[in-house]
Amino acid sequence: MSDCRHIAVIGGGPAGAFAAAELAAGGCAVTLLDEKLAWEKPCGGGLTPKTLARYPFLGQNGRPKKIVRKAVLRAANGSTVQLAFADPFLIYSRYELNSLMLERAAHAGCELVCDHVTGIERGTAAGWRLRGRGREYTADFLVIAAGVRASFAGPIGPQQSGDLGCAVGYYLPRTQDHLEVHFLRRLHGYFWIFPRTDHVSIGLCGKYLAEPAARMRQRLERYMEERGISRAGAEFYAHLLPALAPGSSWSRSCAGEGWAAVGDAAGLVDPITGEGIYYALRSAEELAACCLEGCPQQYPARLRVACGHELELAARLAERFYNDTFLGGRICTRMVQFARYSPLFYRLVLDLFAGRQPYGGLKERVLAGLNTGLREMAWNVLRGSPELFITDEHG
Repeated sequence: MSDCRHIAVIGGGPAGAFAAAELAAGGCAVTLLDEKLAWEKPCGGGLTPKTLARYPFLGQNGRPKKIVRKAVLRAANGSTVQLAFADPFLIYSRYELNSLMLERAAHAGCELVCDHVTGIERGTAAGWRLRGRGREYTADFLVIAAGVRASFAGPIGPQQSGDLGCAVGYYLPRTQDHLEVHFLRRLHGYFWIFPRTDHVSIGLCGKYLAEPAARMRQRLERYMEERGISRAGAEFYAHLLPALAPGSSWSRSCAGEGWAAVGDAAGLVDPITGEGIYYALRSAEELAACCLEGCPQQYPARLRVACGHELELAARLAERFYNDTFLGGRICTRMVQFARYSPLFYRLVLDLFAGRQPYGGLKERVLAGLNTGLREMAWNVLRGSPELFITDEHG
């Protein structure tokens, strides 16, 4: 888009704000429209070491953020392992993260407009007309970054229910220094505790069709009671997120004539971990580069190389990770146990958690270290680790 035509970005989250900043910094005329601009979101805001390594400005600023150096993984049978990170995670409130991203976009020259886009349609000369609250906007190119809840009729429709996940949780006025991930029986997902600077976010995530939100909330509250976690002063939340099924990752186009989608709107969330911010930023980065080079039609191919192959593989692996068994226990249970009793598998899980081990090379790494890892675990069994023989309900 070397002629710097006018670009409209719908959505002011990390994907939309980063795309707007990159495009504006490259000389394009950019208008970003969002009904709230910076807003709080009880879930999310975690940045992995992988994300911080690629986008260091996310850590090099004065914004309040929680520095997390430890995590606890807990299997459904009660087995736990504590991970210690050489490079920490950072967890922002979503208000602080969105504010940071929007300020970068404004500083780059993007016009920020607080308005709710209710409809988009083709305009004259192959451009776009956007309807807001009593006002219309025009653009030559459209970036859709409004997540999975876009209510307007546009070039892409809402994601299919089979390609969605659901997160339910509570925003609690308490603090802790480590994060936690617990795998529960009969749940295609996990329970989490993510600390922020002045509160924690506690919740469950899972496949939308596999477990309705109301039942997930009941399960969450029951588990909190079992763990002795009070809901006093808590605020409930629930939202949808992409969780693409195998074969669905690219069934919906992420771009077309005069438009492209980034972040959640393009379904770019890891269906195993729920990680979305890294993929939001990568998609925004790739789209901006294509537009500035005058070849936006290359965006789908470049996006697939950048992260699409990885997410397609994750979609295929997700069902096995949460539901299949190995040596009498679910794979997610065995992962926790193996990491606890084998230094080799511990390092593997640590790299997976930090985002440094791609799924594409996971099988090869597991097979290459399997004999050593099994010897390490056998030694621990001989030393008295009967927990390796405890299975969860699916065992």
